[in-house]
Amino acid sequence: MKKSSDCTEILVGKAATIDGSTIVARNEDGYGPINPIKFVVHPAKDQTAASYTSVTTGVTVPLPDHAYRYTATPQADQSDGQYEEAGINELNVGMSATETTATNARVLGYDPLVTDGVNEEAMLTLVLPYIKSAKEGVQRLGALIEKYGTGECNSIAFNDHDDIWILETAGGHHWGAMRLPDNTYAIVPNQTVVENLDLSDADNFLGATDLVDFVEKNHLNPRPGQFNFREIFGTHGEDDAYYNTPRTWYGQKLFNPEIADQQPTDQKMPMCRKPSKLLAIEDVQFFLASHYNGTPYDPFDTYASGSADDQKKYRSIAMDRNQCQSILQIRNDVPAEQAAIQWVAMGFFAYAPSVPFFTNINDTPLDYRNTTATVDVHNVYWLNKTLSTLIEPHWHEFAEAVNAYRNGCQSYARGRVAATDANVTGDVTDYLTTANAETAGEISKRTYALFDELVKHGLLLSKTSWEKGQNL
Repeated sequence: MKKSSDCTEILVGKAATIDGSTIVARNEDGYGPINPIKFVVHPAKDQTAASYTSVTTGVTVPLPDHAYRYTATPQADQSDGQYEEAGINELNVGMSATETTATNARVLGYDPLVTDGVNEEAMLTLVLPYIKSAKEGVQRLGALIEKYGTGECNSIAFNDHDDIWILETAGGHHWGAMRLPDNTYAIVPNQTVVENLDLSDADNFLGATDLVDFVEKNHLNPRPGQFNFREIFGTHGEDDAYYNTPRTWYGQKLFNPEIADQQPTDQKMPMCRKPSKLLAIEDVQFFLASHYNGTPYDPFDTYASGSADDQKKYRSIAMDRNQCQSILQIRNDVPAEQAAIQWVAMGFFAYAPSVPFFTNINDTPLDYRNTTATVDVHNVYWLNKTLSTLIEPHWHEFAEAVNAYRNGCQSYARGRVAATDANVTGDVTDYLTTANAETAGEISKRTYALFDELVKHGLLLSKTSWEKGQNL
C-alpha cells in the first residue's frame, strides 16, 4: 500500500504567528482515499554499528550511534515501508516529509531520478532522530541525497524554536534549501516554490555542493545574473495551474485579503508573504481543512453558488484522499520541556478535529496507535474515515452538527493546552503523556457522540421510510 505525499503544506515563521511559535503543517494525502495511519513515539536508543535498509529501494544507510526520541505518523501496514511522514524529536526539532513536487524534464535529462536511493519512505526515519536543529536537518538530508540519490521529487520542511527551513530536491542528486523569513508564511502545493537562491548567504540558503556548477555546465539557467530555483528546476504546466497553484491562491486570499489581482492559475505568485494579521493555530487549521469556501470553486457549494464545472475546476485542499494532518508547533513562551506540540487530525479534514499532543512523551493514546488495515471504529483513523462516508452525501443536512462538533473540539483543545501548561508537575514526560491521553479521550468521546447523532439523523433521511397507512 504505497503512500503518496500528494499533499498541501503551510509554513509560518515565528514573527508571523500570534504567539511567537514556528509552525510547519501539512495535509498528508494519498493517491486514493484509503491508507490507514497511526501516531506513535519511538524511544531514544543507543545503536552501535546500526544501519537502515529500505524495503522499497534496497538502499542501506549506516546510522549514528545514538537516536533521539521522536514522534511519527507511519502507515499501519509497513510491508512496503514505514513512511513516518511527520514528527518532533526530543530536542524540539520538527520534520515534515514529504510534499511531492516535480523537476522539469530538461533537468532530469542531466540528473535522472534513481531506483536505489533515499525516497520519502525513509527520509524522516533517517533524519529526525539524529538532528539538533532545523538547519542540521537540511544538511543531513541533503548529504544523503547527494550520496545515495533519490527516486522522487519532494519538498521537506524542518522547524525548531527559532527557524523554519524548506529543502526541495532537484533531479536525482541535487537540492536547494532556504530559511523562511521570520515574518512570513509560505504555502507549498505539490510544486517547487523556492525562488531566488543565494548560496553565498549560508545563514539563509543551502544547496548541493555542485549545484551552481551543475546548472552552469548544462546551461539550465534561462536568466543569467540570478538563480531562481523554481524557474531552473521546477515545472509550470497546465497541470500546475489547475492542480497546484489554486491552493496557494486560496491561502494567500485568506491571509492577505487586500491582494485582489491574483488568479487561481497564476504561476507567478510569490512563495513568501507577510500576512495582513498574525496567524494562529486556528488559521492554519482552517486553511488545511478548507475547500475554497466562499468561492464558486467550493465542491460543497457551501457559501457561494458556482456551476458544477466551477466546483470541479480545481483540486481541493480538504478532500477524501486526506489521511493524516500534522501541525508541528514549537513554542517560545513556555519552558522547552513542554514547548513542542504535534496537532494531529486523521480522516477527511473538513470534518475531523485537530488534537494537540505534547511530544515530550513516552507513549501515544491507544486509539491513535492501534490503527488496523481493516475497518474498526475503535481507532481514530477508521472512526473519522467512517464518519466521512456518512457526512459527505448529506453535508448540508449534517453541517450544523459537524461544525458545532469541530468548534467545540477546537475550543476544548485550546483549553487543554493552557491547562496542561499551567499544571505541569513531577516527571514532565509522564505528566504530558497522561495529559495527552486525557485530551484524546475527551475528543474521541465527542466523536462517538457525533457518530451516534449522525447515524440516527441519517436513518430519518431514508427515501424508503413509509408511514403506516401511507397511500392506502
